[in-house]
Amino acid sequence: MSEPIIVLKGSDAVLLGEAAQATLKALVGDRDADEVVDLFSGDDYDVADAVMAATAVSMFGDRVIVMRHASRFNVEALGPLVAYASDPNPTSQLLVVWDKPLASGAHAHSVPKKLSDAVKACGGRVVDTGVAQTAKGRQSWLDERMAAASVSLTPAAKQVVIERLGEDVSRLGALLRLLESTFPDGAKLEPRDVEPFVGEAGSVPPWELTDAIDSGDVGGAVNKVRRMMHAGQRHPLQLMASLQAHFQRMLKLDGAAVRSEKDAADLLGMKGSTFPAKKAMNQARSLGSARVSRAIVLLASADVDLRGRSALTPEATMEVLVARLAQLSRGSGTARGRR
Repeated sequence: MSEPIIVLKGSDAVLLGEAAQATLKALVGDRDADEVVDLFSGDDYDVADAVMAATAVSMFGDRVIVMRHASRFNVEALGPLVAYASDPNPTSQLLVVWDKPLASGAHAHSVPKKLSDAVKACGGRVVDTGVAQTAKGRQSWLDERMAAASVSLTPAAKQVVIERLGEDVSRLGALLRLLESTFPDGAKLEPRDVEPFVGEAGSVPPWELTDAIDSGDVGGAVNKVRRMMHAGQRHPLQLMASLQAHFQRMLKLDGAAVRSEKDAADLLGMKGSTFPAKKAMNQARSLGSARVSRAIVLLASADVDLRGRSALTPEATMEVLVARLAQLSRGSGTARGRR
């Protein structure tokens, strides 16, 4: 039995749009979309309108009902859809895309648990189109999509793409389509083939910056913080808060009687994975009390500089800071961590 209701959600509008397009294509198959698809889009339709279309029996066979911009509906407005999920029409499939309302300033609601539960109970599914926030999850997502392309990227070419995109993974779909339209099916692409198409370097997640600092990679740390400030549009004070939290964890662990990563996580009040606590514990031990204290002094001084004491630009202040922090780790024997 086909899934009666599919809900697509995600914080990245590009990835959500691509998933909606791919899912609709799969639902329609080789049929004529103009004949089988009923589209409800924008800010004017009601949930009841889409449910009525899904309930109706069509003389043209099975129907695909699409609800776009569904995030404008709150749990009360979604009542007809929740009720429909208890007894969905077997000749209809309903695709609900949780993209933002079109009206400027309109409130976007999260997918209510009541709707998620109803969809799953009837054999449907709720799909998060976003990318996992861990390095492993993001790598898996990228590998899966590059493997599905009609062109093949060598490991070196993949690394160029991954490094250049950084956090801006929503650019991958357009990049792969461009490569597929440029090179023949089955072509094996080297770094020199993909370089002209990748574009500007994207932002990177915060852990890439702290990993570069902890491993003593001065040039890498400066590069990461530049990408976060420019491509990522992160304010220097945001980055400062992240770095302060990173080194304050080490300061709290410095000299503490912790023997395991679980002890460290308990002391730091961390829930879930203990791996971040393990990294902080190992780095604190590797740096030693004097270097941890020096890092705190550097952070405090740079924080005052960002608030107007120095004539340096905020960007330059951050670049100097991360270079000095990374320099502290040189010779400490710290290996680059991984999530």
